[in-house]
Amino acid sequence: MRNPLMRRGYARPLYLLPFDHRHSYVAGMFHLTGQLTAQQHRMVADSKRVIYDGFLDAADRDVSIGSAGVLVDEEFGAEILRGAVANGHVTALPVEKSGSAEFELEYGEAFAQHIAAFSPTFAKALVRYNPEDDPAMNDRQIARLRRLSEYCQSAGQLFMFELLVPPTDAQRHRAEALETDYDMWMRPELTVRAITTLQDAGIEPDIWKVEGLDRRQDCERVAAAARRGGRDEVSCIVLGSGADPRSVSRWLETAASVAGFVGFAVGRTTFWDPIADLVAKRATRQAAVSRISRRFREWMEIFERARARDKVPRDVAPRVDQGPGGFVPVPVTRT
Repeated sequence: MRNPLMRRGYARPLYLLPFDHRHSYVAGMFHLTGQLTAQQHRMVADSKRVIYDGFLDAADRDVSIGSAGVLVDEEFGAEILRGAVANGHVTALPVEKSGSAEFELEYGEAFAQHIAAFSPTFAKALVRYNPEDDPAMNDRQIARLRRLSEYCQSAGQLFMFELLVPPTDAQRHRAEALETDYDMWMRPELTVRAITTLQDAGIEPDIWKVEGLDRRQDCERVAAAARRGGRDEVSCIVLGSGADPRSVSRWLETAASVAGFVGFAVGRTTFWDPIADLVAKRATRQAAVSRISRRFREWMEIFERARARDKVPRDVAPRVDQGPGGFVPVPVTRT
C-alpha cells in the first residue's frame, strides 16, 4: 500500500485479468439464482481458481510480474487474492454491490475493513454513470463515491474507477432518429463529461477503467480529461465489455497508441468460453487453463506491439488545452 503523501496516479503498464463477476457469472455460467448452497459456492469458487491458474500460466511464460494482475472478488476469490498478493502480482478488489444498477458499497459501513483485510493494489468501483441520467441518482452515487475516494486518499490506497456510460432512453432514441451509433458518436463525449464531472465532485481515481473506443482522437480526449489539472500520472485502461475478440483487439490497438492509456482489463472475452466448455464437460481443466493463458498473452502482445509501433512513450501525459475553467474539450472531426 502506498504512502498517503505520494502523488496521485499510476502510470506503469497494467495488464489485468478481471474475473470479479458475481451475479452475472453465477446466473449466466451456472444458471443459479438465490442463495447458493455450500457445494454450489465451492463449484463457482473452483471455476475462478481455473481462471487464476490460466493467469499464473501466462505470467510464468511471458508477462512481467510487475505489470500483470488480477481483479477478483472476495466472495468467491478470497484465497486467490491472498495468493496473488503473496506472489507479488498486482491485485484489484471490487467494492461495489454486484448486480446493482446504482452504485452501492458491497459491505456498507464495513467497506474499509474489507479493503484493509486484503491490502490490494487497487480498490475498484464499477459505476454506471451518465451525466444526462437521473440527477438524484447521480447525486447519490457521487456522495458514496466521494466517501470511497476520500478513504482511499487518506489510507494511501490506490483507487480504480470502472466507468460505464450506458445510454439514457432519450439518448438511445436520439441516436436512432439520427441513424447514428451511440458508442461511436455519443459515448466518447459523455465519457469525457462524466470524468470531469466526477473529478469536480471530489472523486479522484488513480486509474480510469473505460469502455473501448474505436477512434484515436477519442482516446486522446479521454486521457486528457483523466490527466487534466495536474493529474499527470493518472492513467486509463481499456475494458473488454465481453465483446468479440476482433473488437477487443481493435480497442487495444487504438488505446495503445495514446499516452495516458497504460493497459487493459479484459475478462469475459478471455475466460468465458474456456470455462463454459469446462462446466459443460467439453474440455479438461488443463485445456481451459491453457486457453485462458494463451488469450491473455495475446492481449498483452497486441497492446505492446501497437505501443512499440507508434513509439508511445511511457509515463508521459498527453497535452491538454487549459483555459480559465481547466479542461477544454478538443473538437472532434468525424471521419
